[in-house]
Amino acid sequence: MWDQRYAGEAYVYGQTANTFLQQHITDLTGPVLSVAEGEGRNAVFLAQHGLEVVGVDSSAVGLAKAQRLAKSKKVTITTVQADLAEYQPAVNYFASVVSIFAHLPSQLRRTLHHRLAKALRPGGVLLLEGYSKQQLGRGTGGPNNLDMLFSLDELLQDFPGFKVILGQEIQREVIEGTGHTGLAEVVQLILQKPK
Repeated sequence: MWDQRYAGEAYVYGQTANTFLQQHITDLTGPVLSVAEGEGRNAVFLAQHGLEVVGVDSSAVGLAKAQRLAKSKKVTITTVQADLAEYQPAVNYFASVVSIFAHLPSQLRRTLHHRLAKALRPGGVLLLEGYSKQQLGRGTGGPNNLDMLFSLDELLQDFPGFKVILGQEIQREVIEGTGHTGLAEVVQLILQKPK
């Protein structure tokens, strides 16, 4: 499905990094793990800020475009093709984890989030933005499946013991390529793993 979506020349979600990530880049240090990286816009942005970044996605087509984008911007990123349901990141390795619109069925989401928590070093930071359950039916982005949408409370339960730096459900204009366009209901989260 994702290979087909990314098959065209255009970047489905644009070449510019997610707005929430841009606003909070100074909260992050490397190495950074970026999950559901797609065509590379967020990984390239992180690399442009001098951070070592590993972008993980299931789509070989998307990751090939990510590498082309990195080359065009004269930065280096590492890409890993993996199904997020099975991906096992290194434990206590990453200083930051970025998850932008990485929607999975709730059971898989919890499993992935527990793995991401383990992947972070003590004191590491998780930055996440995704569509909230209020987004269902809006038609401006995100899955059309309530189980794959987020609530702040559910996300906080996925990362027990983490310090909440920012946690909110808000409505905001999302203009990120043709895939995310319009007024949307999102959850934004910045958490710190206990030291």
